[in-house]
Amino acid sequence: MERTKRGHDKRIKEFALGDKVLLLNSRVKLFGHGKLRSKWEGPFKLISTSSHGAVTLQNDEGTLFKVNGHHLKIFLEPEKPREDLDEVDFLILP
Repeated sequence: MERTKRGHDKRIKEFALGDKVLLLNSRVKLFGHGKLRSKWEGPFKLISTSSHGAVTLQNDEGTLFKVNGHHLKIFLEPEKPREDLDEVDFLILP
């Protein structure tokens, strides 16, 4: 019983309000037309969560909608290039 609970708890994702998340689009067919298309859409802003797993998201236009929390993952912002690395000096070895 305890082992089952540990396995279940390991799969629970925890999000904080205001996080940016990606939403799984299960309708994308992996084979055929558009097979290189990503299954993840977003990013969306997380507005609220409920105790039974429903999550309220907001898109860029401000529209709110609810989805299942199991279909989300955290959106990691791409790193911005550092401005102090404009010129790169190469070391030439003999």
